[in-house]
Amino acid sequence: MTRVRRGYTARRRRTKIRLFASTFRGAHSRLTRTATQQKIRALVSSHRDRDRQKRDFRRLWITRINAVTRDNLVSYSYSRFIHNLHKRQLLLNRKILAQIAISNKNCLYMISNKISQIK
Repeated sequence: MTRVRRGYTARRRRTKIRLFASTFRGAHSRLTRTATQQKIRALVSSHRDRDRQKRDFRRLWITRINAVTRDNLVSYSYSRFIHNLHKRQLLLNRKILAQIAISNKNCLYMISNKISQIK
């Protein structure tokens, strides 16, 4: 029986895996089976950490806003500040509030004083 030359499908699949794993260290970039496993692991981690990143940034913004609102010029906590914002229907999200808190504290103080005065 003559020797059969295989098609290019498997070679293309392995090449794609090797290109994906080319920056990995050691056998994870050289051996096909371990490269495949590491590719699956990398994709799982990136999918999981996209959600975790959103969570972490929200926590960071809340911490920054809370640190500024607990200063002496604002007399209440973060939760009351957010509650008053929603009560007055001010559409400022936590990202924007955190940027204001970092760059211009006086502006945040003015916002908090305005929403606390109106009853």
